[in-house]
Amino acid sequence: MDELPLGRVLHGNCLEILASLPERSVDLIFADPPYNLQLQDKLFRPNMTEVIGVDEHWDQFSSFAEYDAFSRDWLGECRRILKDTGAIWVIGSYHNIFRLGTIMQDLGFWMLNDVVWVKTNPTPNFRGTRFANAHETLIWAKKDENSRYTFNYHAMKGLNEEKQMRSDWWLFPHVTGAERFLMAGQKVHSAQKPEALLYRVLLASSHPGDVVLDPFIGSGTTGVVAKRLHRQWVGIERDAEYARIAQARIDAVSPEPYDEVCFDVRGKRRKAPRVPFSMLLEAGLLQPGQPLYFRKNRELKAIIKPNARLQYGEIEDTIHLLGRRLSNSNPCNGWDHWYYQGEDGDLAPLDTLRQKLREEMDGWE
Repeated sequence: MDELPLGRVLHGNCLEILASLPERSVDLIFADPPYNLQLQDKLFRPNMTEVIGVDEHWDQFSSFAEYDAFSRDWLGECRRILKDTGAIWVIGSYHNIFRLGTIMQDLGFWMLNDVVWVKTNPTPNFRGTRFANAHETLIWAKKDENSRYTFNYHAMKGLNEEKQMRSDWWLFPHVTGAERFLMAGQKVHSAQKPEALLYRVLLASSHPGDVVLDPFIGSGTTGVVAKRLHRQWVGIERDAEYARIAQARIDAVSPEPYDEVCFDVRGKRRKAPRVPFSMLLEAGLLQPGQPLYFRKNRELKAIIKPNARLQYGEIEDTIHLLGRRLSNSNPCNGWDHWYYQGEDGDLAPLDTLRQKLREEMDGWE
C-alpha cells in the first residue's frame, strides 16, 4: 500500500501486513511479541487455585529455530518501514529477550538501552524452585549506528522529580484491577501491558504527530496511549476478536484537544531553528581569525578559520569535536563551552550569538 492506514487495527498475519507497508514510513515501533514461554504443566497456588498464564496458541512455537526465524522476519520488516530517524522498543522476558537482542544486532539495529521494568506485584514462584521472576526487559534501539533518533530527555526528568531517568523502572505493577480490560467479567488479553509503561515509552521517544506502530497490538494499549498523547498510530493483530476489541477500545478514547504549547515536551532550544556555526561568520557576528576561549579559559585559545572550523595548534576541527578533544573525549556542546570576547572585553558563550541570530531569523520572510 502507498499510504499508512492510520488509526486502524489491521487484522491479519503481521509478516504479510508489515511487508505491505511503505518503506521508511514509521517514526516509532513498540513491539510486544510472543514470548515463547514454553509452559509445560499447569501451575497452582498453595490454595490449589490455578494460575492463569499465557498459554494461547499464538505464543507457541515448535522450536527455538522456528521462533528465531519468525522473529528475524518481523524485525527485518520493522527495520524496513522505520524512518532513518526512528526507533524501536521490544519487550520480553528471560525466555526470549536475549534471542531477540541478538537478532536485532544481526539485522543492524543499534542498541540505546535495555530498560528493566520491575513489577511491584510479580507472580510468586509457588514451587520454590527458583527466584520469583519480578521483571521484564525492554530493548530500545535506533535503526543503525549513525542514525539520529528522538529522546525527550527533559521530559523524562520531569517524570522523575527532575532527576535523570534511570533504566530501572519500578513504579508499574502488572495489570490488575481497574486497568485490566475485561469483557463479560473475563480478562481480554493475558499479556496486556500497563498504560503507564507505554506512556513513558511514547513520551520518551516520539513527538506529537509521529506515527507509532505496534505489530502485536493485542488489546490496544499502545493505540490508547498514542491517541491520548496525540501521536498517530497503526496496529496489527492476528486474532480477529482481539482486533475488534482493540479498535473499539481505542475508538472510545477522547483525548484533550491538541495544543502545541501543552503537548510538545521538547525543550525550547530543540524546537528553535537550527543555526550552524558557519552562519555566525556569514552574518558578521564573528570574524575569521578571531579567537575563541574554551570554558572561559583565556589560556585555551583557538582561532576561527574561514571554513567555520577552529585551529588549535596543529589541530583543525569543529567547535564540538575540538571541544571534545580538549575534554578528554567527553561529550561537549561547543555552543556552551566556547566563549568569545565581546566589545566590553568580557567573555560570553557562543550560544549568546546563536540566540541573537535566531531572534533576527524570526523577522525574516
